[in-house]
Amino acid sequence: MEISGKVAIVTGAGAGIGEALARRLVACGARVVLADLNADGATRIAKSLGDTAIGVGGDVADERVIRVLIDRAESEFGPVDLYFANAGIGGGAGLDSTDAQWAAALEVNVLAHVRAARLLVPDWLTRGTGYFVSTASAAGLLTQLGSAPYAVSKHAAVGFAEWLSVTYGDKGIRVSCVCPMGVDTQLLHTGLVPPEHAAEAELAVKAVKTAGPVLSADLVAEIVVAGIEAEHFLILPHPDVLKMYRHKGTDYDRWLDGMRRFQAALQS
Repeated sequence: MEISGKVAIVTGAGAGIGEALARRLVACGARVVLADLNADGATRIAKSLGDTAIGVGGDVADERVIRVLIDRAESEFGPVDLYFANAGIGGGAGLDSTDAQWAAALEVNVLAHVRAARLLVPDWLTRGTGYFVSTASAAGLLTQLGSAPYAVSKHAAVGFAEWLSVTYGDKGIRVSCVCPMGVDTQLLHTGLVPPEHAAEAELAVKAVKTAGPVLSADLVAEIVVAGIEAEHFLILPHPDVLKMYRHKGTDYDRWLDGMRRFQAALQS
């Protein structure tokens, strides 16, 4: 995949990884629609990037908003070549997570991806090309201590990306799934678990920060773009995630026991 000249949509682009991705894509010659629930943030960042970027506000789990993003991209720049399903939220803590917290995590972290693909894939099949990039998490391959909704929804995001690749990979559509551990964003520091669940919130953050280095969003964006150019499905800004994932698959019971011991150590 050659990034230069392509048209991309990046969700969750008002800050963090999404902002860094948008900046990197524009630097590589792409034209980008930045989408975020924070319309002011998306617009401000787009303006800083010049005429090859526009910002649009809205809830990207809403299919109507996704359609607006696609229409704006087509009218301003041309047909969409790449869609970055990057917007994500934390969730509740454990079994006391409410149905509303579960629903929100599944809406943003999974169903937003499904709805975007539903709108984009038919045209991509006609054109014989298209690229879907899912920002999941290492939690989607491993798990997330302290937050059941986050762990489960990120597993589902990985599963959907796999299904897309298997189903459409021979028809010109490429898929990448980004699974970082800690990234220096607001989500890591304050958003994985609601603050009223202080113990679980502390556990979630400690688990991520202890497992490996916390990377800058700019570095992650650089790694993601390189992975897309190479058309890798699994993009791992933290290479150790692959080792952990292999250990998990080799001996699941041993891995679960190790995770329980890791959790106990963090809580002591």
